[in-house]
Amino acid sequence: MKNKNIPFQTIDWSKIPRSEHKGETGVAYWQTLQFDGLRIRIVEYSPGYKADHWCEKGHIVHCLEGEVLNEQKDGAKSVLTQGMSYVVSDELSSHRSVTKKGVKLMIIDGDFLKLKK
Repeated sequence: MKNKNIPFQTIDWSKIPRSEHKGETGVAYWQTLQFDGLRIRIVEYSPGYKADHWCEKGHIVHCLEGEVLNEQKDGAKSVLTQGMSYVVSDELSSHRSVTKKGVKLMIIDGDFLKLKK
């Protein structure tokens, strides 16, 4: 996409293809829209999902359904339930997601979350 501007558009998520990403345990399903410097995803983690890596990317994460435990490499933990969100810039945490019963999230990331030094 050469145009950096995003025109008004509605998104019918039921028409966005799903891709499968295996975790250390369980599986994640992503529906992804990619724009220049911006990625928007609906992500579903299966019951028993545990990410297979520590992520240092910045995100805006909003919980649409279910519950997710966010573990940080420094030992801190937080839980998101329906209606809750978290936000972090790139390189400010090493985090991973873990679910018991599964979760559905909207995750937004992109250049605007790059660490400002």
